[in-house]
Amino acid sequence: MTRSLVTGGNGYFGELLVRQLRERGDTVRVLDISACSDPLEGVEYVEADIRDAADVRDACEGIEVVYHNVAQVPLSRDLELLETVNVGGTRTLLSACRDRGVAKVVHTSSSAVFGVPASNPVLPSTVPNPQEAYGRSKYTAELLCQEAVRGGQDISIVRPRTIVGHGRLGIFGILFDWIADGSDVFVLGAGSNDYQFVHADDLAALCIAAGTSPGPAVLNGGAADVQTMRQTLEALCEHAATGAGVRSLPIRPTLAAMKTLSTLHLAPFAPYHWLMYSKSMWFDIEHAHELVGWTPLWSTNEMFAQSYDWFIANRAVSTEGASHHRSSAKQGALSIAKRIVRVLPNGSSSD
Repeated sequence: MTRSLVTGGNGYFGELLVRQLRERGDTVRVLDISACSDPLEGVEYVEADIRDAADVRDACEGIEVVYHNVAQVPLSRDLELLETVNVGGTRTLLSACRDRGVAKVVHTSSSAVFGVPASNPVLPSTVPNPQEAYGRSKYTAELLCQEAVRGGQDISIVRPRTIVGHGRLGIFGILFDWIADGSDVFVLGAGSNDYQFVHADDLAALCIAAGTSPGPAVLNGGAADVQTMRQTLEALCEHAATGAGVRSLPIRPTLAAMKTLSTLHLAPFAPYHWLMYSKSMWFDIEHAHELVGWTPLWSTNEMFAQSYDWFIANRAVSTEGASHHRSSAKQGALSIAKRIVRVLPNGSSSD
């Protein structure tokens, strides 16, 4: 029985990871700044800030494996928190793990460390090139992990592609809301960019595989199948059967509009959204199978169908006060766009 600590264990992904760890028999402790709304039997909950060195050291006492998931997300738009939480919090945790003799750390990073990749597939050896604040903060945290490895700590870095799964909302909540009400959704240009996702359950399995495999590693996680953005959204619309379809918007003016609306706080876009929505990005995942025996179980269409069905089943349930990924992003000006979409002429355009 392994004694595991999950930082951010009350968040969307953290809670799923905690459940999987408990199912395999781990003794689990959670460190989170927020209280748990639905405590699990057999889990110890510590309400603390990842930036508090004393509390973090106490939480690491007697722990064998730490799964580090605390992160300030891009939609927060708080540059200071990106630095103090994503970077400073990681530094504090790694120091505590060293002091308390933690045998293994699994650091959940982000595909945002690559920005817009020069080529695909992205490999573990691909040199990161973050192009916005969130990605830079996650890459700096990776560098801290690499420095700690050189100092003798056993740390594996897991980089997920965009996470989908039952209960995952955020920006996806807007997508599901539009489709559920029969409003067409949009791709940029032809929507022919290859874009990979990963199911949260598959990601949790990858983190656990990393946590039970001795020796540092860098693991990129994504679905085995890779589709174009248009294919993914068309399959979801077909599954929903609400009459919603997929339209094209011209790339350059749409990106300019996204940036403007975000700057004016009229829409819930973060820089990573306008950087990547029209771009291709997918991981080669063969190395993860070879190194830790991981194979994803969920296809892209299956994970989107499951996520959408969960949204429909829970649409009337209040998510007030929930984390960014557990509550739908506020639509702002997009709510107006949703109402007028049906009067737009059919057609597509690209640039």
